[in-house]
Amino acid sequence: QVQLVESGGGLVQAGGSQRLSCAASGRTFSSYTMGWFRRAPGKEREFVAAISWSVSNTYYADSVKGRFTISRDNAKNTVYLQMNSLKPEDTAVYYCAADTYSGSIAITAMMYDYWGQGTQVTVSS
Repeated sequence: QVQLVESGGGLVQAGGSQRLSCAASGRTFSSYTMGWFRRAPGKEREFVAAISWSVSNTYYADSVKGRFTISRDNAKNTVYLQMNSLKPEDTAVYYCAADTYSGSIAITAMMYDYWGQGTQVTVSS
């Protein structure tokens, strides 16, 4: 069983920055692929970013590439999402997710077997 707890959401002005954290339980966190997804009001959940267990591979949605950075600290069982140059269209509930079995980068939600409860990010114009 893996538990994921996000934090760091809130209200930020357009052009600002925010860092989300996701603390994970589980002794084998360092072997999980970790991802961030988001769901904006009235829209489907969408992939944001993912990072491999080895930290060597990352992947981003085109909409956030160059603005967001995913990272992880395996010693702290934590994954981060640094969000810069935020736009109103980034407003959404952000979820972290763990893929505990595939061992590779995944961008589809169905590949992730554990999810956090989500944290709201609101970007004002």
